[in-house]
Amino acid sequence: MEIVPLGLKDRSGDVDPHRSDHWRARFPEPFILFTGVLRYYKAIGVLLEAAAICGKPLVIVGGGPNEAHWRAHAKRMNLANVHFLGSVSDEDKDALLGLCAGLVLPSNVRAEAFGLSLVEAAMLSRAMVSCEIGTGTSYVNVDGETGYVVPPNDAAALGGAMKRLVEEPETARKMGAAARLRYEALFTRERMAAAYAELYARIVRGASGCGQIDRTLP
Repeated sequence: MEIVPLGLKDRSGDVDPHRSDHWRARFPEPFILFTGVLRYYKAIGVLLEAAAICGKPLVIVGGGPNEAHWRAHAKRMNLANVHFLGSVSDEDKDALLGLCAGLVLPSNVRAEAFGLSLVEAAMLSRAMVSCEIGTGTSYVNVDGETGYVVPPNDAAALGGAMKRLVEEPETARKMGAAARLRYEALFTRERMAAAYAELYARIVRGASGCGQIDRTLP
């Protein structure tokens, strides 16, 4: 088996400064960002508990079937530091990524197979916090290098890692720079296309070496 990681077009140079100014005015303090559809495996309940422990601003971008439930839950918890934005444009999402202290992905089960939001954060040179669930998330986010990887369903560990990204900006900056280098090496659209082209070429060479191919229709 050979794995070709998903790749994304580099949008780091396309961030709209006007959208950045807009969000900077709305969230002047360093904040942690979550982006994604609010599905069951995103562990939003754990994230809200972590936000209560962390005490730092948390901006949640994304809609989905459970959005109203989690908005109400955060209100019951009196989490004034949590801000639900719902769905936003890609331009606004990139602007928020460019401003945040780091991205958090609290997904707690293997339904989160890769975590494309992590690649987007790496693309924008942002450190990450994710959970060790035995999937590609820990391939994108390398613990201690590009961010922190914590146990799933551990609100204290998650909140502690989020707090560190806010309170240790130089560490977060270095991790973000390492994340960008990892994106450039592994997760660009061009790298993905080249990997597929190389794989297909090897398949064709292997097939051509297996003798004459029967082209008779069944």
